[in-house]
Amino acid sequence: MIEFFKLKKDIPFMRYGRVTTTISLLTFILAIWALTVKGLNFGVDFTGGTVLEVAYSQPAQIDHIRHALEKTGLTEITVQNFGSARDVLIRLPNKAGMTGSQASEQIMAALRADATQVELKRVDFIGPQVGKELYESGALALLVVCLGIMVYLAMRFQWKFALAAIVANMHDVVIILGCFAFFQWEFSLTVLAGVLAILGYSVNESVVVFDRIRENLRKMRNTSIPDIIDNAITTTMSRTVITHAMTQTMVLSMLFFGGEALHYFALALTIGILFGIYSSVLVASPIVLWLGVSREDFIKPAKPDAEANADGAVV
Repeated sequence: MIEFFKLKKDIPFMRYGRVTTTISLLTFILAIWALTVKGLNFGVDFTGGTVLEVAYSQPAQIDHIRHALEKTGLTEITVQNFGSARDVLIRLPNKAGMTGSQASEQIMAALRADATQVELKRVDFIGPQVGKELYESGALALLVVCLGIMVYLAMRFQWKFALAAIVANMHDVVIILGCFAFFQWEFSLTVLAGVLAILGYSVNESVVVFDRIRENLRKMRNTSIPDIIDNAITTTMSRTVITHAMTQTMVLSMLFFGGEALHYFALALTIGILFGIYSSVLVASPIVLWLGVSREDFIKPAKPDAEANADGAVV
């Protein structure tokens, strides 16, 4: 395994387990408060509305288009490039007293008044019922992924590891949702895709640490469980730094240079990766310790000599 650095002495992470889990609990409570009080700012995908795709003969000036649409008096309009620099996607939530066709006609009238070389390629009307179904399907997808992760970890390791990993993963998910609720960032299907991606990404880091813990339980026979977990985290830290640094570099490039279409998706990934490192090391591992993981969970106790001789006797 490639190592960016090698620590000669194990870092006593488990000594500060109470502190780190207390910090996690506080951030978790704040996220729940934001979700309860403010709620998520659902996008058109969930609430329903009108989606238009238009094409220009020249590269579209997004800021100029937004300024032209502001004159219509319609609020909460989202404008972003879609595909090429000449294609533009416009989203407008449902408005009271206005049908989707009326809204699309008003938008196209404003665009044609500003630039004659504009073509309407498609228009979609998303009703509230469709948005509700997408919301329910998204929640079901999160539940299925969490259950799948628990089953996988329970089969590969042990139920204590599965429970610890799912608590850590839900910590990451709630923190992401809490940030979007607190700052009222738009929550769309792309953000939901980012949340699901973080579930898989975070559990991968937990599996790496858990695998080293299981290996240490078999090799370090005269070492205490907290020291075994500290050694597992310390020896995998170089791999963690390399993996997360490279992934975060790619995600930050999407965040800063990907445009509005990828902005909130990359933002969800950025938050999830940062908290994923924290939860995999400083949330999941202390929970495994508190659940009472032991060598007996993976190593069968040796039989007494008399019993062993009796089992080996030839009948």
